[in-house]
Amino acid sequence: MTKLSVNINKIATLRNSRGGDVPNVVQFARDVQRFGAEGVTVHPRPDERHITYRDVYDLKSEVYTEFNIEGNPIDKFNKMVLEVKPTQVTLVPDAEDAITSNAGWDTIKHKSFLQDVIAQFKESGIRTSIFVDPVEAQIEGAKETGTDRIELYTEAFAHQYGLGNKNGIKPYSACAELANQLGLGINAGHDLSLDNIQFFKEHIPGLLEVSIGHALISESLYLGIENVVQMYLNKLK
Repeated sequence: MTKLSVNINKIATLRNSRGGDVPNVVQFARDVQRFGAEGVTVHPRPDERHITYRDVYDLKSEVYTEFNIEGNPIDKFNKMVLEVKPTQVTLVPDAEDAITSNAGWDTIKHKSFLQDVIAQFKESGIRTSIFVDPVEAQIEGAKETGTDRIELYTEAFAHQYGLGNKNGIKPYSACAELANQLGLGINAGHDLSLDNIQFFKEHIPGLLEVSIGHALISESLYLGIENVVQMYLNKLK
């Protein structure tokens, strides 16, 4: 079964909008794990507009499933990851002013940089994943960096699926096949939802993990968080 990691950034956004500590990020992480989620994802950004670096340290002892920290590998981020030692670090080439992640790595252009960063994390026993677009040359480039996994950037698929174009899955399926051949683990995330997750999973051989935040939290406002986590788990079986 594909694992579900719940991205809790939006809970931090809601908390930060009022100040104080409601909703409590750590308690929410405890709850989604209790409800069955198999991982917790956070993506701290330099301006700490949602998840803060303090949150990441507070979550270290509370995430007993898989802890996935995403972000751009700037010095401050790297230091935090090496101190927290999560299950997985996912490297994302975010611009500092990006509202959300909007592109994968150019694994060819940034090969040397990624090799150095990944080697540092792997030396500390942290599984590595890099965010990539569904382009076969980039998958081949990812293999050369030494990463354990890739995370397929799924916004384009979700957009096409929402328009009724199911052929939008094809480049993702092709990249998944190639990743399997190369021995790369496959994760995925961005705009996956209850509407499209089952179709995506059925067409991605070897899909190990999905990281879902915005859609899951939004759907939970209507349906309830425990119910939504269980619905995702059922669709991923």
